[in-house]
Amino acid sequence: MSSALSLYIHWPFCMSKCPYCDFNSHVSEKPIDEVRWRRALLAELDHFANKSVGRQLVSIFFGGGTPSTMAPETTAALIEAARHYWPNPKYTEISLEANPSSVDASKLKDFAAAGVNRLSLGVQSFSNKSLKFLGREHSAKQATAAIELANENFERYSFDLIYGLPEQSNKMWKNELNKAISMAANHLSLYQLSIEAGTQFFADKVREADSETGANLYTLTHELTAQAGLNHYEISNYARLGEECQHNVSIWRGGDYIGVGPGAHGRMSKDSETDALYQIYNPARWLKKVENEGHATAKRTRLKSNERAEEIIMTGLRLGEGIEVRRFDSFLNNEALVRMEKGGFLIMEKGMLRTTDTGQLCLNSVISELLSI
Repeated sequence: MSSALSLYIHWPFCMSKCPYCDFNSHVSEKPIDEVRWRRALLAELDHFANKSVGRQLVSIFFGGGTPSTMAPETTAALIEAARHYWPNPKYTEISLEANPSSVDASKLKDFAAAGVNRLSLGVQSFSNKSLKFLGREHSAKQATAAIELANENFERYSFDLIYGLPEQSNKMWKNELNKAISMAANHLSLYQLSIEAGTQFFADKVREADSETGANLYTLTHELTAQAGLNHYEISNYARLGEECQHNVSIWRGGDYIGVGPGAHGRMSKDSETDALYQIYNPARWLKKVENEGHATAKRTRLKSNERAEEIIMTGLRLGEGIEVRRFDSFLNNEALVRMEKGGFLIMEKGMLRTTDTGQLCLNSVISELLSI
């Protein structure tokens, strides 16, 4: 078992709920008692720290929701506590998700002063029409200004864009992506719109791009980022070598991680066994449980070896590097593996199995067949 450990902290609050979002995010009807929330997050962090003594913390990720609506003092307190529990003299990546509508120069400086060294901006589009469709609170001008502020305050920053919107042509996406590349430092997250059950888009019967349009836009995305020197290191993420999001890569490779906050989950290994932990999803119930018991774990399950292997296969094949075959050979359908290699969906190189560009376009089907034993 590796001593490396990642920490995810969930802040569930947003100024508004985007119609495509299926994350655990909520618009609070009442003012948020931040002191109370800070105390609870610190309490749950303390609970997990006491169960992971001796581990080496390699990354912290503040996700949501919209963590940039959190007071920088809360962020600073959580980072300080994490550094106390898991001293690490080496570099620790500390990422925070932010929305352009909720950041300004002074607040970004405060987040940087708190210890955040990597910012992830939810830009989503440089088109005002598209931003309105996506339910975003910011304008294209604000998005550009936020990226410039990120560049001024952080050595490492990234931003997200969504493509495959209704009526979006190749030319429209090409122009938008070229602008993104010109403003990006060393990392971009580019997601194709998917309509998930439980979202407003699903209720409104919004249709995502058809398979042919989606494939064309995906290919165009791959080509333009490659020309700009951004490595396609994960199905929706592109970065210069060495600038990948280490927090996500560690988890996709099967590394252990702690989840703190409503709906957060984690994986903790000991003696070749892995436990899956799930925190209470509802923010109010989570808060009450932590205040009463010091943590709000709703379920802790010992994963069977095949269950954990399947998780890592699913996330590992999203990575450009793929998975080590000898580690997972007994969990794979070898007939399906040979068939998909011949069909150009998978490729084997130096003991690593990875998806081709064609395979990534139908990744869920590829994984389903590989695991059909």
